[in-house]
Amino acid sequence: MAFEWLTGSTPQFWKNYLSLFENENTLQKRYVVFDMETTGADWREDVILSVGAIAVLGNAIEVGDFLSIQIRQEKHSTQFVAHSGMLNESGDKVVEAEGVIQFINFVKDATLVGHNINLDIEMINQALKRLDLGRLKNSIMDTNALYQRFKDLPDNSLTSLDDVCDKLKIDKNDRNTAWGNAFNTAMVFLKLKRKLNI
Repeated sequence: MAFEWLTGSTPQFWKNYLSLFENENTLQKRYVVFDMETTGADWREDVILSVGAIAVLGNAIEVGDFLSIQIRQEKHSTQFVAHSGMLNESGDKVVEAEGVIQFINFVKDATLVGHNINLDIEMINQALKRLDLGRLKNSIMDTNALYQRFKDLPDNSLTSLDDVCDKLKIDKNDRNTAWGNAFNTAMVFLKLKRKLNI
């Protein structure tokens, strides 16, 4: 893989990813609900610390179809570290390039779902840019936007994931990790998907 980059060739994982969008997929639509922990909210300066993702098919979470990645980073926001203690987590960590490859190989051509998803999408796009690759091609859905539509709220209103869970009577689990947030967002997505007949 490193040889492909050194010679200026497009890496095989990226070719495989792009090929998924060439033909219309007639199978049941796969959604990947994901969340990430980052060093901050500035996609130009901050970096990804972890990614949690889980697949949804039809009206069910595919429990065995999940991804959890811890990314090794040298650059950290002291404020973020103090707030979350995220960097003290144990477990295997991978470099950003490997984390991005794992994420792309996991999501394939699924519709990406997240709560206030734009920052997370841009963080992935910036990581892809650092690898001299293109941007994500996946369709996206934002559970905040779905909640706005369900409650007939203005387009610019922001409701936190905690508040949406409370209002939809969804028990919150493990809210301090990307994986826990992804699971909670998946529960919100399934409920809104049914209510909005998506």
